Amino acid sequence: MVDDTCELCRSASETGVHVLSECGVAREVWASSLVKFQKYVGGQRDSMQLFEELQDRLSREEFELFLVQAWLIWNQRNRILHGGKLQPPTQLNKRATDLLAEFQQAQEQLNVICRTSTESRWCPPPNSRFKLNFDAAIFSNMKCSGIGAIIRNEKGEVMGAMSAKCPQVQDSMEAEVLACRRALEFAIDIGFSELVIEGDNAQWAEIKLVGRDANGVAHSLARYAKTIAEDVYWLEDSPPPALEALYVGSIQFQ
Repeated sequence: MVDDTCELCRSASETGVHVLSECGVAREVWASSLVKFQKYVGGQRDSMQLFEELQDRLSREEFELFLVQAWLIWNQRNRILHGGKLQPPTQLNKRATDLLAEFQQAQEQLNVICRTSTESRWCPPPNSRFKLNFDAAIFSNMKCSGIGAIIRNEKGEVMGAMSAKCPQVQDSMEAEVLACRRALEFAIDIGFSELVIEGDNAQWAEIKLVGRDANGVAHSLARYAKTIAEDVYWLEDSPPPALEALYVGSIQFQ
């Protein structure tokens, strides 16, 4: 005959509702928890009905904490089943709060990544500001790399652009770091400091991560570096190697 006695209190049959809310061990946990749900418990036929009713009666924050705490109580039940020891209610409550905080922080970080990854076309900067786009290219067969950068105003007009050949790099991360540094040096040298900076490498998400299509002009200039022997600069003039990308970009934001 199968023994269905609760593994925690050993005084009643084990059901989902009993383990999560009726068991003496669970009651001790809820008594010191931030979730005051005991007045809503009673008469539920199973744990699913319990969850549905609590979802309607608790705030979102309370319900999320309830779910984490319920999982920990069930996990404690499994721990006892496999020879473990009961953890103090205060320890379980602190663990639930910490786990929920970690989850919420991870969700916020994911939201930031999603927000910074949605740009798929070049967009102008705010009025009286300028946008600096930079990119890097690696030419393995030539043992060198290239960088491209362009500065435009809120109308999409070119304030300055550059294409330069650079030394060989170990990987794309090093190439992007060099490209960003050279692009910033170029911008400062020609008198621009109030900048929105964009690149299309994921490591630059903290500046602003955009899709390759939104960084097409800088990418064209970086690729152009493969054909030059010396650095090339354009001031207040559209760079010929990137005319097509400039034209496509101007159509998109108009």
